[in-house]
Amino acid sequence: MDAGAYLRVSSNSQDVELQRSAIAKACDARGDRVVTWWQEKRTGKRLQRPELDAVRAAARAGDLRRLYVWRLDRLTRSGIRDTLDVVDELRRHGVELVTVADGFSLDGPAAEVVLAVVAWAAQMERLAIGERISEAREQARARGDGWGRPRRMTPHQQRSALAMAATGKTVREIAVALKVPRSTVWRALSQKPTKATGLKNALPRRL
Repeated sequence: MDAGAYLRVSSNSQDVELQRSAIAKACDARGDRVVTWWQEKRTGKRLQRPELDAVRAAARAGDLRRLYVWRLDRLTRSGIRDTLDVVDELRRHGVELVTVADGFSLDGPAAEVVLAVVAWAAQMERLAIGERISEAREQARARGDGWGRPRRMTPHQQRSALAMAATGKTVREIAVALKVPRSTVWRALSQKPTKATGLKNALPRRL
């Protein structure tokens, strides 16, 4: 049977190749062929996602009869209600949902209970991850460390920027000298001091 597959990861640092490989093997074992791959890098805590919307549209149009996912939480991690709504919508339009790595069938009298438990577990896992990230962020801030994307300037470059700013160099002149974007220089000079750089707010008056 011709089938579709939906792949999702949460961040740009992840890729979908593990999911793609597992689904391809499962399809071969069942004699199916994936003709449409939907994939996206978006969090599962929001139900409105472009590629998932495309899957649901294909189901409503009658263009999809079997949908493969690596795990049920690839569809949604926003709770039991959203998960049941998506699965129920697919079923109403005649789509068979196949999960590859969950190890259970979505058919039979116990399917609704299984769906509810798995959806609840996925939501709890997402909340726990969020709590761990928040805790790590607060610990980093308490230590005076930065948080978020790595800085594009090394501590040595930041000290050089500080020294040049103290002599009256403009942000543009500092950026050219250090070969970094002006916005990066601006952020470096306006940030709070750290143990690594000793930076103080030293924004030059001229840009």
